[in-house]
Amino acid sequence: MNTWLRRAVILTVLTTAVAVLAAVAEDAAPHPAPNSLEGLWVAKRRFGPDVRGPLLVRRVGGSYVAEIVGRVVPIRSPAPEVSFDLPDDQGAFRGRFVGTDRIRGHWIRPATRLNWSRSASPVLLEADGADRWRGVVSPAEDEFTLFLLVQARPDGSLGVVMRNPDRDLGSQLGAKSLVRDGDAVVLMGGRSGQPERELARGTLQTEPETMTLYFSNRGGSYDFVRASDESDFYPRGKQPARYSYLPPPQVDDGWRTGTLQDAGISRAGMEAFVQQLLDTPMDSLDAPQIHALLVARHGKLVLEEYFHGYHRDKLHDTRSAAKSLTSIVVGAAMQAGAPLSLQSRVYEVMNGGRMPEGLEPRKLAMTLEHLLTMSPGWFCDDTNDAAPGNEENIANQEEEPDFYRYTLAVPMAFSPGERSVYCSASANLALGMVAKSTGESVVDTFSRLVGEPMRIGRTSWGLDPAGNPYGGGSVNLLPRDFLKLGQLMLDDGVWDGHRILSSDFVAGASAKQYHLRHVFYGYFWWNEDYPYKDRMVHQFSARGAGGQTVVVVPELDLVVATMSGNYISRTQITYTGTLVPRFVLPAVREPGDDPNAPVVEREFKSRYGPSEDGSRVVKDGGGARR
Repeated sequence: MNTWLRRAVILTVLTTAVAVLAAVAEDAAPHPAPNSLEGLWVAKRRFGPDVRGPLLVRRVGGSYVAEIVGRVVPIRSPAPEVSFDLPDDQGAFRGRFVGTDRIRGHWIRPATRLNWSRSASPVLLEADGADRWRGVVSPAEDEFTLFLLVQARPDGSLGVVMRNPDRDLGSQLGAKSLVRDGDAVVLMGGRSGQPERELARGTLQTEPETMTLYFSNRGGSYDFVRASDESDFYPRGKQPARYSYLPPPQVDDGWRTGTLQDAGISRAGMEAFVQQLLDTPMDSLDAPQIHALLVARHGKLVLEEYFHGYHRDKLHDTRSAAKSLTSIVVGAAMQAGAPLSLQSRVYEVMNGGRMPEGLEPRKLAMTLEHLLTMSPGWFCDDTNDAAPGNEENIANQEEEPDFYRYTLAVPMAFSPGERSVYCSASANLALGMVAKSTGESVVDTFSRLVGEPMRIGRTSWGLDPAGNPYGGGSVNLLPRDFLKLGQLMLDDGVWDGHRILSSDFVAGASAKQYHLRHVFYGYFWWNEDYPYKDRMVHQFSARGAGGQTVVVVPELDLVVATMSGNYISRTQITYTGTLVPRFVLPAVREPGDDPNAPVVEREFKSRYGPSEDGSRVVKDGGGARR
């Protein structure tokens, strides 16, 4: 056999061997058998709104017109009011001239198939030539993503982990299993302690491979397709690369940025913390869903990390952490000279300056400060399903579209100031008092007094059926703007030289005013001491369901924000509430500390949880004691 033929035979043998070995390896790899439902599936739907983008207002002769997404509509309200509605309930604008060069207002996004309430987003139009004003309408997207991780059980049945980063629907429904019968599939599950029931029914299609499930109360049909290992189901892919810290970029949002090292925070410690988040298994319903982690120290943003597909330009629901934003809006209105004080009587302000006739004495005594400390006395405990002022009961009733009026009619359970109970209606009505005292929409008050000086432009405020912005929670904010709330409080109510809140209001908001859920409470800000080194340090925080937190530690000149998606899982809400004392504080250095000292996770169990104890704190000097 000549040389070239011998080489050809050897090459053929080697090629065949490699192919056989590759086939064997592929057969040995863990992947689902043909027609198996095992693996990760994803379905995404967008419900609008379609109206977004540049908004132009022009003066034509003696009248004004507005142009958006190719539509030109007349503005019927006389200047300085600038308001119009698009046909077919596609959206509306409510604004007002500020001098001659600006129009401040808000865009009202219509309800969608998924979100039944309208929402409002600030819009600022600025002069763009003679008799022209231009701005951008950017309402929150109404999107819904569903992940299904289908896993075979030892008995041959199919278990399911259903994840929904938008609303935590998997935990809400208690999805547990997937049953297949030919080309039909049924998703089964139930909340803890409940029997399994059918959650959704659908069909399978092989070309292309699709599993369609119908959720009657969540917008209809969802087409699931196979998801890759780089899916947002995982923090950053199923097998993330080793994390290496990069300082946050400087962008035009008012934040100064710096590095962990310059801020006296251990880079190694924070890298280990972020790596732990990346490596956390996602194969259980209670797996933590951290979407954003931001840290600021000495007035500079020094760490900014996102997970599960979230990023700095994506609005995020803040849930009840928005109550702390309500506190800021109230304080900003008072600082700006609105006819409002802590001692303003609730029923007098809400009744246009006069007390309603025949009001019972306990309601006569109720003040704004009682609302801010959740001690108004109404029968409104959110943890009591029988309470008529319970947040869910208010939202689900249809007799009174105006949530302010509904709350004012709630019966009393005790005298104002006697004790504090968790009552979202208190925060909502505090925002209503701002609206009554300023005579403008709270969204516009926020933009004027807080948003514009702090460069917080994109927000989304839920509206009650009567069109009132809801102050009890779920304002959507960008993560870096969320962190600003804590920095404003840390800096005594001043942002970039602008005094937004008075020193007295900041002190009251962050003080230990009442005991509530085993934690002290101020003006919609929680108070709890954290272990640090050989001592305890005071912190106050904004907290919302799902892991939405802004933690302020004044002694360490530190602010930390998290945004997460465990809205229903109580286990992971507790977990998220311990991240700062367990992982961040051990990495924070003080002058004289060894910068190379190892960082060790510190055990901490948050006391945050339901409690009947809401008694008043007796103030002593500048502090407070039980």
